[in-house]
Amino acid sequence: MENQTETFRPQSTYGQGGKHSTMLRFNQLTIALALVIGACLALSGCDSDNDESLQQEAIAEIQSTEASGSGVTGKAVFTQIGDRIMLTVNIQDASPGLHGVHIHTTGDCSARDGTSAGGHWNPTGEDHGRWGVDPFHLGDLGNMPVGSDGTAYIERTTDLWEIGTGSSVDVVGKAVIVHAGEDDFTSQPSGAAGARIGCGEIELFE
Repeated sequence: MENQTETFRPQSTYGQGGKHSTMLRFNQLTIALALVIGACLALSGCDSDNDESLQQEAIAEIQSTEASGSGVTGKAVFTQIGDRIMLTVNIQDASPGLHGVHIHTTGDCSARDGTSAGGHWNPTGEDHGRWGVDPFHLGDLGNMPVGSDGTAYIERTTDLWEIGTGSSVDVVGKAVIVHAGEDDFTSQPSGAAGARIGCGEIELFE
């Protein structure tokens, strides 16, 4: 259906002349004002919706651990999209091959070997495993396939995490660890992925 706009024109009827014309003009102005107010409220509502849609974000800047001397750098970005969290992890200057990457319990990369980040983040008390295949830790991100150029990228999306809520499944305050070797998905408690060559503390982006 085509959009149609009605135009109100004051008219003199039944001999009432100016009085009736004035009333029509008053009604016209009242209707116009109501339309303007309605439009403003609608726009305000849209702005409110937009404000509510502004999503939380958390970032971990990954740096090489001092003990490994690996030279690895990268970034992990957690972004809330509706009721889900999307994670992207990029790393550079890593050795070619598969490197296990996990979320660890403590956002502290101060130790030379990265052990200050603690063990795997596992708030649900599950066995270590493969991402998305029960059972698995909420921090079991899997392996990053590093190419000959030393770079790798992975992406994960889940409704099992939260950002900035302070709950047991909040990723903020944890750490992203890149390992020297491949996660075998079976060895307990952490997949036998080897030394920690990269570490990044997950912080709320504001």
